[in-house]
Parts: sequence; structure tokens; C-alpha cells
Amino acid sequence: MLIRSFVQHDLARLIELTIETFGPFYEDHFRPLVGEVVFANQHGDWRGDYREQVAGLHDPARHKYVAVAEIDGAVAGYVAWSVDPARRNGAVTHLAVSAGHRRHHAGTTLCEHAFGEMRSLGAEVVEIGTGGDAFHAPARALYERLGCTLLPIAVYYKTL
Repeated sequence: MLIRSFVQHDLARLIELTIETFGPFYEDHFRPLVGEVVFANQHGDWRGDYREQVAGLHDPARHKYVAVAEIDGAVAGYVAWSVDPARRNGAVTHLAVSAGHRRHHAGTTLCEHAFGEMRSLGAEVVEIGTGGDAFHAPARALYERLGCTLLPIAVYYKTL
């Protein structure tokens, strides 16, 4: 597995990978859980939101970075992170691994790479978040294996 810095040519594939990775969450988990009104209000254009978000993830001038994992010349996944040098904090903002490369340590390798890069930029602490639902259970297990501490929070929605 090759871990390398993002290049502009990666953008279309990373957007596609993000939509493939998180589509089942939005359509099969979140929408049925919260109903159409909340879904439309919060994430009705989740595909468009990701197209915009992913396009802005790599901006070193703003302390935002993306690393890409390649296996046999194909993009297997990516990790995006940011660093706040003044606070000495880092945050993993996105982690996506293609379905065919999950359970083969790509996520672990990407996170460890990002952690190392954040350390080299002066970060002492990293924040990484995920959902508490069944869809996100593999991500929670990964973060716990990496030594992250779970902070239980609750988010509630109500249609008015």
C-alpha cells in the first residue's frame, strides 16, 4: 500500500469514493431513522454537500491536508485532516476506504499516517468523530484500536 499526498487529479475519485462510502448511511440508516422532513433539512443534498466538502479538503495554506492510499495503482481510500497550530490540535475530518479494501488495514494505515503528519506539525491531541449507530460500528472499533477515547454525546432531532 502506497500512502501519498493528494493531487488535483484525485478529486473526482475521492468525491465518488466518499459518496459510495457514506451513501448507505444517509439513505439506509439516517433517512429512515429521522424521517423525510429532518432528512431533507439536515442532509437532503448530501451528495452535493460532499462534492463541495471534498473539493475543499486539501488546502495546506489553511493547514488542511489529504493523503491517499493506493493499492495496485488504484485509490483504496483517503484521510483528510486539519491542524490548528496555535492550539496544537489536529482533527481527522474524513476517512473513506473503498468496499473492496475494507478489513485490510487501509483505514488504520491512513489514520496512523495522518496522526504522524499532525505530530510533525506540532499537534499534541487529535479529534476524530463518527456516528454511534450500527453503520459506524467499524469506524468506532478502528478508532478504539488506535487508542482513541470515546466521548459519549447525544444528538436529537424533532420535526417542528
